[in-house]
Amino acid sequence: MLYHAIEAQYLALTPFRIAADTWRNLLAHPHNPLSETTLLRAGAAACEILGRATRRHGRPEFGINAVTVDGEKVEVREKIIHGEAFCRLIQFERVLTKPRNDPKILLVAPLSGHFATLVRDTIETLLSSHDVYVTDWQDAREVPLSEGRFGFDDYVDVLHRCLRHIGPGANVLAICQPAPASIVATSLLAEAKDPVTPRNLIIMGGPVDTRVGTTEVTRLAQSHSISTFEAAAVHNVPPMHPGSGRRVYPGLLQLTGFMSLNPDRHLKAHLDFLWAHAKGDDQFARAHRRFYEEYLAVMDLDAQFYLDTVSIVFQEHALMKGRLKHRGQLVNPKAIRNVGLMTVEGGRDDITGAGQCHAAQALCSSIPDKLRREVTEAKVGHYGLFSGRSWRERISPAIADFIRGNKVS
Repeated sequence: MLYHAIEAQYLALTPFRIAADTWRNLLAHPHNPLSETTLLRAGAAACEILGRATRRHGRPEFGINAVTVDGEKVEVREKIIHGEAFCRLIQFERVLTKPRNDPKILLVAPLSGHFATLVRDTIETLLSSHDVYVTDWQDAREVPLSEGRFGFDDYVDVLHRCLRHIGPGANVLAICQPAPASIVATSLLAEAKDPVTPRNLIIMGGPVDTRVGTTEVTRLAQSHSISTFEAAAVHNVPPMHPGSGRRVYPGLLQLTGFMSLNPDRHLKAHLDFLWAHAKGDDQFARAHRRFYEEYLAVMDLDAQFYLDTVSIVFQEHALMKGRLKHRGQLVNPKAIRNVGLMTVEGGRDDITGAGQCHAAQALCSSIPDKLRREVTEAKVGHYGLFSGRSWRERISPAIADFIRGNKVS
């Protein structure tokens, strides 16, 4: 019924969207002699906000065509080096005039309702000095039932396959949600002495120990039973999609939950956009527009993965308690020894609370101190960890230094 309600809402709002888009085009048309006045620019911005709120947002493109490497602009090509039903492994291949021996880095994008394009800024920044590979998670709504379910164990298996396709010597950078799974994947590889064990594991804003740093996210996850979440949040994909009949957690529910955490912040952001557009601050307006076009594009998660995550990470705390098993094998983070571990937190992170990510340091207790680093950016929120000025000017250079400084084998 949820999908039918969503479709009905989009249809009902279509006249408003058409009207908003039409008025925006009229107010901002270059042949309109008043289009550059403060009043009409503000009106155009208001119409744009209304149009964006009532529009269906499809899967965005990465759109990374070139980056600067050592002061030289080089072409970037997206290359799918491994593809399966729920994930594609993309290499952002730089067309370099001279070969470089840059570190290989697997960027594990979060599978939490947004597409991997949400970490576009992360990718662009890393490309200046790394060979970058990204997990491009697929919308469960588009995956046929014949492909089976996708749970937490399957997620870990995907990370293993990605690392095998990249080959030995890779570093893993996990942003938010994939932190526990990345620790599990690394633990299993390390215990097996597998040659594709990551050289360094970097975790940013990840919910490793959700018993600490309580946020609205953890309070919600821990205040209801799994059966309650299943009844309220899991829905069947309707017949008009390739994944018809698949049980999913709709991305729109996740988006609604995230926005409800900070309604005042989102309202302020839109008011700032309106004012900036009215004043002619096109740079701010473009940044705002780009963020929300990305933020409002959501994907569905397979119900098994959603319920597994709530249970394992937020309710049972199975990894922290030493009780988590993968395909029947007990996961042992103490098996991680000769792997660098860096954890990054934001002091204003209202999704992953203080201490949740740094908890990985105590969990992986066999790693020597010389291969560890903790970074806390006091004035940074969740999304600022991997996008924006703080990411580009402080966090990214710290990660690059950590990777190059840890000469582990």
